[in-house]
Amino acid sequence: MPIRSTERIQTASLALAAILALGLSGPAVASPAEAATAPAAAGTQQAAAEPFTAARFEALQADNALILVDVAATWCPTCKAQKAVIDAFRQQHPELGLHVLTVDFDTQKDWVKHFKAPRQSTLLVYKGSEQRWFAVAETREDVIAAALREAAGSR
Repeated sequence: MPIRSTERIQTASLALAAILALGLSGPAVASPAEAATAPAAAGTQQAAAEPFTAARFEALQADNALILVDVAATWCPTCKAQKAVIDAFRQQHPELGLHVLTVDFDTQKDWVKHFKAPRQSTLLVYKGSEQRWFAVAETREDVIAAALREAAGSR
């Protein structure tokens, strides 16, 4: 049976993570599981954005978590600007428990279609299973922050 491109990417990602963990390519990097359970420095940092998986998305929805689905591409300057805004917001508001799941625009086309993302730089905010916000190419800090606070139920 031929290997699907997503399986190749997952295999390559695991190999890269193993190399990095061994320190062959620089400082050690925590696995996503370790990052999620590691204590936050000074109580202000949260786990980094995670690659989107259906299982993780469904688990967070079942927990009624605040979720930002970021449909992004590594080559996209708007996506980079959004990431900076989102990372700053998460550091300033750790109490909201925002989870960021990144859908890779180039390799996760089924999920891009599922979320009806017209292009990369699409952001969707969920509180549990309820979608509360949708935006394309939005980079204004005040607009993104207001949408996240509103979805979380705090203003």
